[in-house]
Amino acid sequence: MKLVRFQKDGKISYGVLEENIIKVINGDIFDKFTVTDNVYTLNEVTLKAPCTPSKIVCVGLNYRDHAEEMKDRIPEEPVLFIKPSTAVIGPKESIIYPKMSNQVDYEAELAVVIKDKIKDIEEDHVKEHILGYTCFNDVTARDLQKKDGQWTRAKSFDTFAPFGPTIVTDIDPSNLYIQLLLNDQIKQNSNTNQLIFSVEKLVSFISKIMTLNPGDVIATGTPSGVGPMNIGDKVAVKIEKIGILENNVIN
Repeated sequence: MKLVRFQKDGKISYGVLEENIIKVINGDIFDKFTVTDNVYTLNEVTLKAPCTPSKIVCVGLNYRDHAEEMKDRIPEEPVLFIKPSTAVIGPKESIIYPKMSNQVDYEAELAVVIKDKIKDIEEDHVKEHILGYTCFNDVTARDLQKKDGQWTRAKSFDTFAPFGPTIVTDIDPSNLYIQLLLNDQIKQNSNTNQLIFSVEKLVSFISKIMTLNPGDVIATGTPSGVGPMNIGDKVAVKIEKIGILENNVIN
């Protein structure tokens, strides 16, 4: 099932996407809902970020090739940082290039959407607490990351957390092709089977640090090939069985 969040006539709703048709949902996607007979076509609505997380927990250096690319050693435990909810944008919304940065990079990632409130979950119970998976772009002001020696400022600008377009509920996240296209040219090309820490490991590990709420997003890390975007560029994260997240860069 592909869940979407959309705007129609000023109202925000959830739906199930089937090809180019959205069937409107009654109820809560994180609890119980029914699929109605009320439908729209994709060109009748505006897709939004598919949920509204209270926080976005991101994982650094979780692909072996990216750790090598960044000249960092393979971590013994997941390396975590948080993006604020104010950084969220959805499909086709614009990434704003901040005036205080001279290098803004793309990072294609698989993201996990949490289904319910969880704390201290063991790995073998993680799957039942995941709503689904989506595309994520961990936009980063790389020059500021290097300057600061930590990641908060570089990762937290408004519009630096695009994700969507759908939440896919019924896929195996451990073997999905993932790509980043910049102006239709492939820049990142990998597979989630290259993750250092699995989805189950990540969710369990994070839940033993902080409570995760329904709709919280965990971005699982990016493969090699990260690089800069410029004003006017089109950037797309493409993940097998999920879809394509497209955004433009503006000033």
